Amino acid sequence: MSEAKFKQIAQTIISRITEGYYPPNSKLPPHRVLADELNTTPVTVAKAYKLLVEQNRVESFVGRGTFVCGESQLSRVIHASEDETEFNFSILQPCLSHNIIALQDGFQKAATRITPQLIGYAEYSGHQQHRQVGVEWAARYGLSGGTLENTLLTDGAQNALALLIEALTKPGDTIAIESLTYPGILAIASLMRREVIGIEMDAHGITPDGLQHVLQTAKPKVVIVVPSHQNPTGVSMPAARREIIAQLIRDSHTWLIEDDIYGFLNPAPIPAICNWLPEQGFHVTSLSKAISPALRCGFIKVPDAQISTINAHIRANIWLSSPFNYQVAAELVSSGMAFELAQRQQQLAQQRQQIAQEILTPETPHQHGYHIWLKLPPHWQPERFVLEAAKRHLLVSSGSYFAVHQPTNHIRLSLMSINSEARFREGLHQLKDLIDTCTTSTLPFQV
Repeated sequence: MSEAKFKQIAQTIISRITEGYYPPNSKLPPHRVLADELNTTPVTVAKAYKLLVEQNRVESFVGRGTFVCGESQLSRVIHASEDETEFNFSILQPCLSHNIIALQDGFQKAATRITPQLIGYAEYSGHQQHRQVGVEWAARYGLSGGTLENTLLTDGAQNALALLIEALTKPGDTIAIESLTYPGILAIASLMRREVIGIEMDAHGITPDGLQHVLQTAKPKVVIVVPSHQNPTGVSMPAARREIIAQLIRDSHTWLIEDDIYGFLNPAPIPAICNWLPEQGFHVTSLSKAISPALRCGFIKVPDAQISTINAHIRANIWLSSPFNYQVAAELVSSGMAFELAQRQQQLAQQRQQIAQEILTPETPHQHGYHIWLKLPPHWQPERFVLEAAKRHLLVSSGSYFAVHQPTNHIRLSLMSINSEARFREGLHQLKDLIDTCTTSTLPFQV
């Protein structure tokens, strides 16, 4: 068999991955099965698989088979488009047109507070008044025990997650995450060479039995949970489930990272899981989802015994976050405007959830968050749908990129990044038309 033959087969497999017939994390056919299908030999297929492993398109495991690599390129999942002709249902952010005037006022007031001390270096992860912002913000939405000493400042929640994973684990360690999870966590784990394992979920988040099983069998160093308006499923964990999860983690002596950036969207505050884990829980939140991603104001509430360690990692990575951005946050929080903006976004999210229910009639119940987890009909595969949607200037996120192990036939739709309600409705109607369109695409089998 010629060398070109196995390269052609590799290209056929890449085409199938791109088209969504082999989604991320799915298992490829055994060598002999694919060889019979493509009228070649198992040896040739094995060479094609080996080439794809070298190209980081697939992973092979002895005794398990060959799997399509999970997606770690966030640009494929989240599109921060500036093209006004596109309907961006991809990126999760507040509806920024509602916040601009308040942000302008906050920046102007902060500018009048500039002093050499404010714009210079600061000890201890930033100034006390800025750490106080984090204490007040997190306390408003369910966290107890935050102080000026144990609240540290980062460049947003993503930076906080990366710092914590770097500090609490080492390459090769296992991190337990929700079976459907935010791709940013998968990207961090991939870049830092940490192993991930998914925890079974139900309508209230990770299940106690699923967590118990993972804790006993995989013995992860860290468990990461998004308890409120989970990304991508949108589910929120009730207080009773949170307390059970905390008890299981406490008994296992592992660390918890609670990524609670959507807590402000709860109709009423729900106690943070970390409230029951003062010595093992790291609580992460930020202002990005309620006010603006541009502020880059993130907060970590850290167990007392870990303050110096996490501070050392912050200093080694960024030294400190921008004090000016935190001064803007301080102006907004002290005036109460930050909480008013958060309430406005919460109300708008509920309105857009209702509109999405009317137009798309998804199977999931009405929720309060920024997005919906939409199951596609059987005639659509997520990657194919994303490609066809893009042709119509509709940006959506394939559910495959959120799955830790198993493929899923969902897409995630952000409801907030389109500022105009009229365009929001127009985009939803176009999505509905596309969903109802039955495709008859065939597999790219030729080699």
